[in-house]
Amino acid sequence: MTVVLVHGAFADSSSWNGVVDRLQAQGQTVIAAANPLRSLTGDAAYIASVLSGIEGPIVLVGHSYGGSVITVAAEGNSNVQALVYIAAFIPEIGESALELSGKFPGSTLGPTTRPGSYPLADGSAGTELYIQQELFHKQFAADVPADAARRMAATQRPVAVAALAEAATAAAWKSIPSYALLATEDYNIPIEAHRFMADRAGATTVEVAASHAVAVAQPQAVADLILQATQR
Repeated sequence: MTVVLVHGAFADSSSWNGVVDRLQAQGQTVIAAANPLRSLTGDAAYIASVLSGIEGPIVLVGHSYGGSVITVAAEGNSNVQALVYIAAFIPEIGESALELSGKFPGSTLGPTTRPGSYPLADGSAGTELYIQQELFHKQFAADVPADAARRMAATQRPVAVAALAEAATAAAWKSIPSYALLATEDYNIPIEAHRFMADRAGATTVEVAASHAVAVAQPQAVADLILQATQR
């Protein structure tokens, strides 16, 4: 069994460090993949290419926007035995992360972000988003120690607006058993949105009093759910 961890927006693979430690202590093989955060189609294709290089069964885990990525990337891969959503989007075909985050009131993410510009292959410019560093702790990781949150703010990976706005073209949770950890103190994705998506997917669900950065704040709770998925 290989556990593949896919981070979301405003984070990088190091956000899984505490989870990786706990999974490896239980003998699990773990890969924390780098999510490009450029387009849902491209990001999912990249993660699918990572999965194609793995022999044997896989538990595929996504945080935040990473949930949208794994939902598309796992489609048609018979090695993926379970999907685990950690404070993550679980889109239906045709739904985007932006659409789902606004489906219920409560997200305060928008006003905390700042745009940046980056070059596209055709010579035009795309727009990406960062969380303003001085607002990162409260918005993204309120229950993470301040020094750790400052590092997370400084090293955050920006996400392309186009990736958040792009609709999912597959919904692998329809054919693959799913698990979901819902963070009740999440200021990025409202808890009611989490509950709606998890219920619709028929996911085995746990709720944790944690911020959006639950993998950093409570890595044991996250590892426990992933281990439950590996045991099915």
